[in-house]
Amino acid sequence: MHQSNIQCVLRAVTLAVVAVSAAPSNAENSDESLIEETIVRGSYLQSSEVSALRTPTPILDVPQSLSIVTSEEILRRGFTSVSDIIEYLPGVSMSQGEGHRDAVVFRGVRSTADFFIDGVRDDVQYYRPLYNLEQLEVLRGPNALLFGRGGTGGILNRVTKKANIGENFSQLSGYVDSFGAGGLQGDVNIGLNDTVAFRINAMAEGLDNHRDHYDGERVGINPTVRMLLSEATRLDVSYEYVDHERFIDRGIPTGSNGEPVERFDRVVFGDPDVNLTSLEAHIFIANLQHRFSDSMKGQLTAFYGDYDKLYQNFYAASYSESNSPDVVTLDGYVDTTQRENLIFSGNLIKELAFVGMSHRFLVGAEYVDTSSNQDRWNTYWSETADDREAFMVTRPMGIVGGSGVNALGVQTVNDFTVDLNDDTRVGIEVVSVYVQDEMAVTESLDLVLGARFDQFEIDVFNVPASESRSKREEEVSPRIGVVYKPMQNMSLYASYSESFLPRSGEQFANINGSKNQLDADTFANTELGFKWDISSSLSFTAAIFEIEQESPQVADSDPDTLDVIKSETDGFELQLEGQITDAWYVSAAYSFLDGEQMGRSGPTGLRPRELPENMFSVWNFVQFTANLGMGIGLTYQDESFINNSNTARLPSYTRVDAAIYYEGSDDWRIQLNMENLGDTDYYPSSHSTHQATVGAPFNARIAITKDF
Repeated sequence: MHQSNIQCVLRAVTLAVVAVSAAPSNAENSDESLIEETIVRGSYLQSSEVSALRTPTPILDVPQSLSIVTSEEILRRGFTSVSDIIEYLPGVSMSQGEGHRDAVVFRGVRSTADFFIDGVRDDVQYYRPLYNLEQLEVLRGPNALLFGRGGTGGILNRVTKKANIGENFSQLSGYVDSFGAGGLQGDVNIGLNDTVAFRINAMAEGLDNHRDHYDGERVGINPTVRMLLSEATRLDVSYEYVDHERFIDRGIPTGSNGEPVERFDRVVFGDPDVNLTSLEAHIFIANLQHRFSDSMKGQLTAFYGDYDKLYQNFYAASYSESNSPDVVTLDGYVDTTQRENLIFSGNLIKELAFVGMSHRFLVGAEYVDTSSNQDRWNTYWSETADDREAFMVTRPMGIVGGSGVNALGVQTVNDFTVDLNDDTRVGIEVVSVYVQDEMAVTESLDLVLGARFDQFEIDVFNVPASESRSKREEEVSPRIGVVYKPMQNMSLYASYSESFLPRSGEQFANINGSKNQLDADTFANTELGFKWDISSSLSFTAAIFEIEQESPQVADSDPDTLDVIKSETDGFELQLEGQITDAWYVSAAYSFLDGEQMGRSGPTGLRPRELPENMFSVWNFVQFTANLGMGIGLTYQDESFINNSNTARLPSYTRVDAAIYYEGSDDWRIQLNMENLGDTDYYPSSHSTHQATVGAPFNARIAITKDF
């Protein structure tokens, strides 16, 4: 990434802010009344809708557990990443993601692929920014009916900001923190006339944290255009450019007690010149909505994504505290990915009455065409003639630019061009159709029935072997739900849903050998829930669930092999959110998770990995005056196992965060966020046994926002 990229973005944002601040406001000509939006705008269950559900169904009537975080909440609580948001939601937690990607654990199911943008699959692995979000939606439980393959334990959908017709506004914000990170972002909307509006969101960040060598840069720009083609037809077109580079830190090893070795907290097991990831992405989305009548609406979406990604690293692969407490074995690899995703989707919503009931029919189809080229080169050390090499544990590690002195005192050099692990050219084609009927059986009883058919076909060309393989799978994913409303502001529901993930997996890996004989990963979710609008600004939800999973996973004993693991996870979730009083806002969440491995190649009866028994979070905002407010939050996570063999674990931890803000009379806001007030040592996640993330110590961040 070049410094000129950041300068260009900042210059464009500044000019746009100046331009729009001088333009007249025409908010009264907004297009809200023409085509119904299914986007939450800061309200709660009684009137809120979630865009990912495809239909304009109030959340109170949805037989599923879900959470929504709006842009207002992101600003008010000082969130800067998807991870920040997840920490304060029930039933979900963050996995490490190997230092280069978002990785969410939905009810004990790790996923790096169940990410969507405006309801369209966003399967390339990276850290997703928040600068252009209208809201973030997390739907828990399998979601194959609406989203197809994946959606196994849940999905995360980012709803981006769209241009608003008849409005002129702009916002500029910036932040710096005590680690040295900082950034700027801007949001400008221009209503060009009564039928066309333009909006641009942009950001530029310099990354830094508490770990040695860590740095990075990120630039994002997202212009959108909205056009009213008629009173019943609307077109939204957007383009997003992302340029992202950062240092890779995969954490520290675990010791004889199975927990991360605390004396290594300041050690980075990597190379300052080698450990890095970069991503350049171009994302185009066009959405056409048309209202045929008061009872029928349709939409078409076209998506194109072009991604170019590099990921290379060294990491701690093995460590024995009892035998060699000061020696660690490093491994590594370099990955490159070039991927193009072309997606077309459409649906029709029809409301009608027959057989004495009112119905809301949803019929949809989707076509996905993916071309993905990826390769991986293993490390190759000159002294071992292997991909692994032992080094003394020092700070910093004695390796720079792929060259260093090993544990025997001998100079060794890595070469990323000797040992080719794989090189594949992959083509994927998915054709899907789905149907759902939301039936109002009585005034207080709703029934939801639906099913989706997916035809998934993958062709893989193994370049080194000059070998082609293909695989075709067809799956039907059902969904059924019942909603009973004893009062207008209260609902009880029961639901059952299924999902699947083809054996090609998230990375579209080679499907040769025995792996080719494995069926798709399967998931089934049974759920009972309760939703209550206590008031127009306060909601309470509860859910009890059971997930059955059968999934090939990387074996603990050999990362090159798969272990088919059958497991069951059950638990319950509680969430309270809204205004207790006019001056007191609260967001509280609790999860209880239990699980058992019912079948695997090794011992059964063990607890699934990344499944803390108890998780609790609470965030309070108190408004002292019209201008001054303060927030304080707490997150707690029980211990959890890092691996399926239950030999390594992350200790439980509690973290306290706080914020104080002042809003000026001329539309500006200054906010101080303080993370980890107690400077607690903790380890929030781990990718594998010897890659535990070291949680950040106390960090202060100050942000200033100005509306024009």
